[in-house]
Amino acid sequence: MLARARAPRYCPAMPRYALRIEYDGHPFAGWQRQKDQPSVQGAVEAALRRISPGLEGIAAAGRTDSGVHATGQVAHCDLPRDWSPFRLAEALNYHLKPAPVAITAAARVADDWHARFSATERRYLFRVLCRRAPPVHLAGLVWHLRHPLDADAMRAGAAHLLGHHDFTTFRSTMCQADSPMRTLDALEIEERDAEPGTEFRFHLRARSFLHNQVRSIAGTLERVGTGAWAPDAVAEALAARDRAACGPVAPPQGLYLTGVGYPEDPFAAPGAFTG
Repeated sequence: MLARARAPRYCPAMPRYALRIEYDGHPFAGWQRQKDQPSVQGAVEAALRRISPGLEGIAAAGRTDSGVHATGQVAHCDLPRDWSPFRLAEALNYHLKPAPVAITAAARVADDWHARFSATERRYLFRVLCRRAPPVHLAGLVWHLRHPLDADAMRAGAAHLLGHHDFTTFRSTMCQADSPMRTLDALEIEERDAEPGTEFRFHLRARSFLHNQVRSIAGTLERVGTGAWAPDAVAEALAARDRAACGPVAPPQGLYLTGVGYPEDPFAAPGAFTG
């Protein structure tokens, strides 16, 4: 007599959580997990495994480079048990100490929600401090320049980059993106009194960015700000579609991932925690 086949046991999907993450990029070799170097992803996953030993890994909205900071990185993870978003954030922040990483928001999301593929925009900030004296409290958090910059000239140069373009000139030769075509939706330059000195803040927004695109843009606009380049030279560099036509690449310490946009903000939903 043949044995009756057992019906497959139903295994419900594990609850999925979105995390908003803030970090200082100084001690890390970037976001992505590294075999022999510290990474932000590795730090967050280590904290998650303290509360969920079977965790397989997390996915993020973007991979920041070594030394780059974030105030609004977003990642998601699947956990085998239900957590209130508040308690999840509290537990992770406890286990993240003393690493300069914090969970600033947490939310339960749909099983098919994805931190990277559900995103509709990324927002970056690049900070430049212009003054003769070296920064003390902002050391490693800004690009320090000892010369002034012309904000109006940089804004005129930046205008050439808005819209849909081939950004080959402004991407790393190591960029793995399939296409250099990107749409830059916003590039605003803010000038602030830093007492002493002046701080310039470049605010950029796009659905996605190429590797080193923001730092390449910031370095090129710095050339415009000093008067070494005319604003129209930015358009010429863009049209060249040649990495050699780009200005210098700005250092990573001035760059911040400040936010990721979604069709519906998961951290604004009922039950989400923001702290």
